[in-house]
Amino acid sequence: MGTHMQIKNAISAIRRKSTGTLLAASIAMLTGTAASAGELSIGHTTWVGYGTLYLARDLGYFKEKGLDVDLKVIEEASMYMAAQASGHLDGSASTVDEILKYRPKFCFQSVVALDESYGGDGLLVGDDVNSIADLKGKRVAVNEGSVSQFWLSYLLKQNGMSMSDLKVQNMTADDAASAFMAGRIPAAVTWEPNLSMAKSRHTGKVLVDSAATPGVIVDVVALSCDVIKNQPEDVEALVDGIYRAVEYTKQHPQKAYEIMAKGVGGYLSDPKDFAEAAANVRFYDKAMNEKLLGGDIKQLISTANETWSKLQGTELNVTYDQLVTTAFIE
Repeated sequence: MGTHMQIKNAISAIRRKSTGTLLAASIAMLTGTAASAGELSIGHTTWVGYGTLYLARDLGYFKEKGLDVDLKVIEEASMYMAAQASGHLDGSASTVDEILKYRPKFCFQSVVALDESYGGDGLLVGDDVNSIADLKGKRVAVNEGSVSQFWLSYLLKQNGMSMSDLKVQNMTADDAASAFMAGRIPAAVTWEPNLSMAKSRHTGKVLVDSAATPGVIVDVVALSCDVIKNQPEDVEALVDGIYRAVEYTKQHPQKAYEIMAKGVGGYLSDPKDFAEAAANVRFYDKAMNEKLLGGDIKQLISTANETWSKLQGTELNVTYDQLVTTAFIE
């Protein structure tokens, strides 16, 4: 059975019966054990912004520094974070707001930023909606507990509103887009390629996308504290390889997208689709990392603490020093 099918089956099982034993068994099936010196295992969902990890791997940038990176596609944040917490993974590639929720439960830090969504996430609405305020009282499909809900909450707050002003329908981003295009829901938070698909089918419009909120949806690689402490040379090799991959992408974008598409796979396996998706993200180079992790990320951390505390009813006070290390970005 292929890894992708294993993941789908494990997720289905967990949704049917979420128990600690089943979760642990599923994690072990998907991930095995954490890596040793000279190796790093990193879990992530299918997302264009993680393409530089595959590019650095397949161009041999990691290998040149004596590092093997094992990339695991696990299409559910709770699963790859649980795998990391239990020592089955060394790290995760995910959004800052997503990992922040897990920081009080176990020790890890962001060692490098990969990308930010810059048009890759958006809010689909009908022609009768022309502003965020027009959503008041309407049904909106959004994946609760995900970065989509975090981003929607951010948009609402910027417009003097909150989630309580909406009639929320909990759906995955893909299901939300499908429901919207089928006319079953008046608004939906989703991402590419669903945004472009809705526009091409003339089934609505994108009211706002993440290009209007730079620096809010940001992906990082977060490694467990023991890994950072015990494998500093491997972490340095990881960061250096990612930096080189970003520079290669600037110089040879089409070739880079071909390699990334093959690595990331899934709905991004076609280089053309990958290139279109890549137009809606910003890959973080060395200078951007130094600026973000060096201080700019503090505002995002504050926003994530405040947003998730309110949404989950549990006070979060994750600090910059807990979530970030700048030891490897310079």
